[in-house]
Amino acid sequence: MKHKLLIALGLLMCLEANAQIKGIVVGSDNNKIEPLENAKVFLLTAKTGVLSHEDGGFELILPRQLPDTLVFSHVGYINDTIIVTKEDRFANLKVVLFSDQTLPEFIIEYRKEAKTISKLKVLAVEELSLGELRKAACCNLSESFETNVSVDVNFTDAISGAKQIQMMGLEGVYTQIQFENIPYLRGLEQPFGLSSFPGTWINSIQITKGTGNVVNGYESMAGLVNIEVFKPQAMDRFFLNGYGSIYGRGELNLHGGMNVGKKDKWSTALFAHGSGVFVENNYNKDNFMDVPMGYLAAFNNRWNYHGEKMEAQFGVNSYLESKYGGEVGYKKGANNGLYGMETDAKHVDIYAKTGFFMKKPYNSIGVIYNLKYHENDALFGLRAFKGSEKRGYINGLFESIIGSTLHKYKVGISGVFVDYRQRMDSLVDNRLEIVPGAFFEYTYEVPRVTLVLGARGDYHNLYKFQFSPRLHAKFVLTEYTDLRVTAGKGWRVPNYMIDNISLLATSRQWVAPSETLPEISWNFGGSLVQSFKLFGNPASVVVDYYHTLFERQLIVDRDIDFTSIVFKNMKGKSFSNSVQAEFSFQPAKRFDIRLAYKFLDVRAEYGGKLQQKVMVPKHRGFVNLAYQTRNKKWLFDLTTSIFGSSRLPVTQLDSVNFTTDNKSKVYPQLSAQITYKHKRWDFYIGGENLTNYRQKNPIIDAENPFGTHFDATRTWAPITGINVYVGFRFIIEHKNEEH
Repeated sequence: MKHKLLIALGLLMCLEANAQIKGIVVGSDNNKIEPLENAKVFLLTAKTGVLSHEDGGFELILPRQLPDTLVFSHVGYINDTIIVTKEDRFANLKVVLFSDQTLPEFIIEYRKEAKTISKLKVLAVEELSLGELRKAACCNLSESFETNVSVDVNFTDAISGAKQIQMMGLEGVYTQIQFENIPYLRGLEQPFGLSSFPGTWINSIQITKGTGNVVNGYESMAGLVNIEVFKPQAMDRFFLNGYGSIYGRGELNLHGGMNVGKKDKWSTALFAHGSGVFVENNYNKDNFMDVPMGYLAAFNNRWNYHGEKMEAQFGVNSYLESKYGGEVGYKKGANNGLYGMETDAKHVDIYAKTGFFMKKPYNSIGVIYNLKYHENDALFGLRAFKGSEKRGYINGLFESIIGSTLHKYKVGISGVFVDYRQRMDSLVDNRLEIVPGAFFEYTYEVPRVTLVLGARGDYHNLYKFQFSPRLHAKFVLTEYTDLRVTAGKGWRVPNYMIDNISLLATSRQWVAPSETLPEISWNFGGSLVQSFKLFGNPASVVVDYYHTLFERQLIVDRDIDFTSIVFKNMKGKSFSNSVQAEFSFQPAKRFDIRLAYKFLDVRAEYGGKLQQKVMVPKHRGFVNLAYQTRNKKWLFDLTTSIFGSSRLPVTQLDSVNFTTDNKSKVYPQLSAQITYKHKRWDFYIGGENLTNYRQKNPIIDAENPFGTHFDATRTWAPITGINVYVGFRFIIEHKNEEH
C-alpha cells in the first residue's frame, strides 16, 4: 500500500510539472452552453498548441518566453484570446466561445478593476492601473497616490514644496522605490525626486507592504513601490498631454512608441516632459511664496529587443530641475536681503535588463544593470547644501526547479557601488560604499498553499557582513478568501544630511551623530482578502496588520531642547504598528465605491521618553467614488480623506511662545475630477482641497526668517487652498489597438 501511495504521488508530481496551464473550452449558442471538442488552443508567439478533449478540457505547457497570446478557436465560433504571463502558471481557465451567429451586442465585455490585489502572487501586491492613476491629474509620481490609502504623501516643509511618501507611518527612506525592479530614488535623489518623475509616463504602480523578496535587495523595511512605465512594443503611437492650474503651474508631456525593422524584433519609445510654476503666490499673506517657482525638463529614451535566444531592454533617463522660493520678491541667485530657497538637480542614469532563453525547460537567466550620476544643490536662507553621487548597480538571477514545478528556486548575486560627496555648512560627509551580495529563494507551491523562503547575505565595505532572512506564505482558504503572512529583516545605511534636508528650513542647529551605523528592522504582518456578493453585486474586504520593530535606527530628535535638532543612534525602543481595513463595492454597473480606515501607532524615544512620532496622524478615513456613463464618454471621480490629530514638536524658545499647540487638528481633504472622452481626445477638469482647509501660520516667526525662532518645518496640513486645474490628452493608438 505504501508503494502505491508513492507511485500515485509521483504521478501527481509529473502531472503538475507538465500541466502548466489547463482549463475547459465551452461554446455558447442560443443560450445553450456545451463543451467543445477539438477546439484549437494555440500560443501565438511560441507556435505550439493542443486540441481540446471530448469534455472540452485541455492542458498546455507554457514556454519560457512570456508573456504570450493564447488563442482559442473552433469552427462556427468567434475566436477569443488571453494574454498569459509567468504569474498564470497553474491557472485553471474556463473559456466561453460565442457562436458566429451571435449578434455583437450580446457579447459580454469584461472591465478590469482600476485597483486590484493579485490573487496569484504570494505577497499582497496592490496594483494601481492606468484607470486608477487617471482619476486625478497625476502630474508627477508624488501625486499618483491621491486615490490610494496605503501610501501617504506629505509636504516636508512650508518653503521648498518637496513631498515625501510614508508607509506604515515611516518616512519614505524606509520604502524601497523601484523603476521596473531597478532601484530608484535612492541617495541624493530621494528628497526631491518624487516630483521629478512625470506621472504620464507611468502605466501602473505596484505597492507591497513589509519586506519584499530577497531578489529585490536588502533595503525594503516598510514596503516596496514598483513603477511600471509604458513599454515600446505595447504603448500608444503618440500621446500628448497639457495641464494648467490656477496657481500658475503648467506642463506639457508627450511620448510615443514604434517598432523598428521588418521583423519587429526592435521597438523604441521616446518620453519628454516640461513643466514649471510661473506665477508668484501668497494667498495666506505670510510674505512667503505658497508654491516655489521654477522648471523641470525630463527626457527618457528606451529600447526593447526580442530575439530567438535572448531579450533585452535598455534606455537612458535624465532630467534637469531648478526651483526657488522663500520670501515674496526673492529671485534666484539674488542677494537682496530676503530669505530665499533654491534647489538645483542634474540627473542622468543608464539602465538595462537582459534575459536569456535556455534549452532546458523552466530554466532562465536575467541580469539588471544601472549606472547613475546625480547632483543636488540646495539653499535655505544662509544654509547651503552641495552634493554629488555616483552609483552603480548589477543584479544577476538564475531561476529553475528542483525535480518538479512544486519546488522552484532562484539564486543570484548583486553589487552596489556608491560614491557620495556632500557638504552642509561646516559639516562634511564623504563616503564610498561597495556592497557585493548573494541571495537564494525557495518556493514550494501546491494548489492551496504557497511558501517562499529567502535569504541574502551582503558584505558592506564599512559595516561588514549583513544577513537578511525573509518568509512569505499564501493560503487559499476558499475560492474567495486569501490569507497572506510575511516576516523578514531589512537594513539600510542612513544619510543624515540628505535624508533630512528639509530640516534646513529652520534656525535650529544640527548636532551630527557621533557615528553612522546601519539601520536594521524586522517586519511581521499579514493580510486577509475576502471577495463576496452584496445585493447581487461584487464586493471585497481587505484587512492587514504590520508591525515594524527597529533593532537599530538613526533618531531625529527635536524634543531634547528648543534650539537644536539632534541626530543620534537609537538606545531605547522604536516601532510602528499599522492596521488598515478597506471595503470595495459595485452597487451598480460602472459605479465603484471604496471605503478605508487606517490606524498608525509609530513611537520612539524622543526627549528621553517613548512617545509618538511627530506629524504622523494616528487615524485616517478614506472614501473614493467613481462612475462612468454607459457610453464611456463621461467619468466622474471623488476622493475624500479625513486626517486625525498628530503630535507636534514644541516651539517654545526662552520666554517666547509662538504657539501653545502640541497637537494638530483633525481636517478633511476633498478632490474631484470630471473627464470627457471624444474620439482620440480626453478633456478633464478637477479640483484639489475643495474644502479650502489650510494650516494657519505654517511658518513660525515668518517676520524674522533670519532670527533664532524661525521654523518652516512644522507642516501637518495643506498650505495652499482650493486648486482648480484643467487638462487634455490626445492619443493615437497602434493600428491593432484601433482595430
